[in-house]
Amino acid sequence: MKLFALGFVFGAWLLQQQAALPTLYWFFLLIPSIYFAFKPSRVYYLKAFNLLVFAGLLGFFWAATLATIRLSDQLPTQWQQKSIRLVGVIATLPEVTERGERFQFDVEKVLNQASVSAGSNSTVSNFGRSSVSRLNVPSHITLNFYRENYSNNMQSASPNLASNFHAGERWQFTVRLKRPHTTYNPHGFDFEAWALSENVRATGNIHQKSGYKKLSSFVWRPSYIVEAAREKIGKRINQTLVNKPYAGIIRALVVGDDSQISQANWDVYLRTGTNHLMSISGLHITMLAGLAFALTAFFWRRMPSLVLFMPTRKAATFAGLAVAVLYALLAGMSVPTQRTLFMLVAFALALLFGRNLAISRALAIALIVVVLIDPWAVIAPGFWLSFSAVAMIAYVTVGRRQAQHWLSEAIKTQWAITIGLLPILIVIFGQTSIISPIANALAIPVISLIVVPLSIIGSLLPADFILITAHWVLETSMLGLNWLASLPMAIWQQAAPTIWTSILAMLGVLWLLLPRGFPQRWLGLILLLPLFFAQPNKLHDGELQASVLDVGQGLSVVIKTANHTLLYDAGSRYSAQSDAGSRIVIPYLHGEGIQKLDGFIVSHNDADHSGGATSVLAQMPVSWLLTTFDAADISPENVKKPTFKPIKCFAGQHWQWDKVDFEVLHPSWQSYQDSTISDNNRSCVVKVTSQFGRILLTGDIEKQAESALLQANRYVPSGDALEGNGMLKSDVLIAPHHGSKTSSTLDFIEAVDAKQVIFTVGYLNRFKHPKPLIEKRFEESGAVNYRSDYHGALVIDFTNNKPIQIKSWRQTQPKYWHDDYQYSKINKQ
Repeated sequence: MKLFALGFVFGAWLLQQQAALPTLYWFFLLIPSIYFAFKPSRVYYLKAFNLLVFAGLLGFFWAATLATIRLSDQLPTQWQQKSIRLVGVIATLPEVTERGERFQFDVEKVLNQASVSAGSNSTVSNFGRSSVSRLNVPSHITLNFYRENYSNNMQSASPNLASNFHAGERWQFTVRLKRPHTTYNPHGFDFEAWALSENVRATGNIHQKSGYKKLSSFVWRPSYIVEAAREKIGKRINQTLVNKPYAGIIRALVVGDDSQISQANWDVYLRTGTNHLMSISGLHITMLAGLAFALTAFFWRRMPSLVLFMPTRKAATFAGLAVAVLYALLAGMSVPTQRTLFMLVAFALALLFGRNLAISRALAIALIVVVLIDPWAVIAPGFWLSFSAVAMIAYVTVGRRQAQHWLSEAIKTQWAITIGLLPILIVIFGQTSIISPIANALAIPVISLIVVPLSIIGSLLPADFILITAHWVLETSMLGLNWLASLPMAIWQQAAPTIWTSILAMLGVLWLLLPRGFPQRWLGLILLLPLFFAQPNKLHDGELQASVLDVGQGLSVVIKTANHTLLYDAGSRYSAQSDAGSRIVIPYLHGEGIQKLDGFIVSHNDADHSGGATSVLAQMPVSWLLTTFDAADISPENVKKPTFKPIKCFAGQHWQWDKVDFEVLHPSWQSYQDSTISDNNRSCVVKVTSQFGRILLTGDIEKQAESALLQANRYVPSGDALEGNGMLKSDVLIAPHHGSKTSSTLDFIEAVDAKQVIFTVGYLNRFKHPKPLIEKRFEESGAVNYRSDYHGALVIDFTNNKPIQIKSWRQTQPKYWHDDYQYSKINKQ
């Protein structure tokens, strides 16, 4: 069973690493593998190998089959952003945001009729019957409803705002959809993978002007009943704990909705390693099931009639299992929840049938069931952390001869989890909490044994004081967590390690946790050490690497020299709890092993360039900050004394790092006295010159600023050409203003004379950037065009004795769930 489970999981994981799904012919490999797997053999290792191969192939093709089925339910490309009328049911409790509401929607009926022609761009209206077919819309989508007068300052949403929609209601909407699309970056989150695992096959907005109406108050279906119950309980928590600082955590602990936990609180939990406690986890379910078991056994054994009806142990088992199932349903059945529930079910069944079940076998059963239901679970960090934690506990406790004191056992278990999960945390997140053992030793008893039970009881009973007490206990415990998180050495961060150091580290952990008395256990530390010395490829003096991150409609560029790092812009702010700085820029910097920014330039104060700056300044040491506006606008509120030095950006500033020259070309110092100049035209323009190539960073400058640059650098028309000092000439250009028609004049394009041009744009952005006219201008100039929405992050290497290389993250790390964009207007390298 254990060997089969490992092989099955490995096969499912291997499928998720593929750039394309296998064809039907590969399934025939299963036939000989079945024969060898079940063929009698006296050689144990050969039989084990054959079983492992069979299980791996079975897991691989099982995952491929489900992926093929799920990918077939997709929105036709030509119907993206078209108006489509749908009837369906709200499938999840709506998430209230500062802009409106978001929820998942089960499509029951499509009221539009679509043209048979696949390439038709016709608007959706009444077509003739002889030339129509039913439009295929995915059965499960995510919709956003934006309030007409929402605030643009992106303050946190009040959880008590009146909701227009409720789980289980049937509605008719006019929507505009698009296929799932991720901002694809090294060390970043892949939204397309998440959407596939959640069976969300399209996302979109509700078109309010076209009207929308409720058709039914409730649709009776088990999943909708559960979601309606979660929504009702969540509403009670919000009303009882209104304006309480940690009401969002209580909500997450009870109904599994963590959308109302602030980013500042998440930072505390990550730094202390207690983030697993701040949502419904396997630990909470186990604790509650154990509590239900103990209470039921206590009362049951005191009633003879009940004991005669059913033995106390079996009755308590049923009670514990029932509580676990109900709580797991409230949690939304996340991967850690599924693991715990399936293990508890396995143990309960074994107990009810009088069988002894080893924890390793129960874990194997849970592994197989989870991957059978959701083969994409193997690419979720929670899958590996959850199962590995249980495996480590079993590794250090099961089969040990000498019984230990409960406190000694608890310390030993915490040590095993901490050291056992260390390689996984470094591989997945590039960081681990150093103070995690202390923080968890304090937080686990308080959260799991006091806060969670009180929160659930207070949510289900009309007794507000219980919920208020739970919040008071949580608030008190947060004082200690906040203090621990503020310690300077609370967290260890480093570059993503290589595969061989990760494998050595796992072997070292297993060796280190062997039973006491086993010889040479200290060798485990030797195997573990290489994990902490991972370093990315080192640049030499005069070399340069520029990483243009895919932040959607916005800009963020990381410039690295041999010993220095510069960040130019930090992307957009998406919501009060989320921005490109925390979601994309910081994970990239940490994954690359960058612990400090030697310089940070925010070109101007537009939200798509400065929106993530606050998060970057709060989470990354910065030597100096160069802006064209007041730096106080983006200074983090939780940083009392900024570590960075704010400097005004103006033409003429220059510096050299590791034989690479940096020069500010725009704006002029005098331009700050002219109030008529727009923020876009006052963007900080920087040219970086290495020994092997040049890149020009232009922000959102428009024609006025381009003309000023041409004049400042003495570019004047001379016949059919431009003459000047060549200051603007560059090999790579970040297209001004994302390819807007207000920028990239012919004179400017000719002066720069770039061979590669990068448009940083959001997928199907509302501005329709880049404009076809601008793309055509650059193509006619002989430049190769790149787009961040189609190519993902673009890494540009200016290195010795090599031509300038631009690596597209979507091309170097393709996955079968990613759309294969056909670049009709851009050139592929």
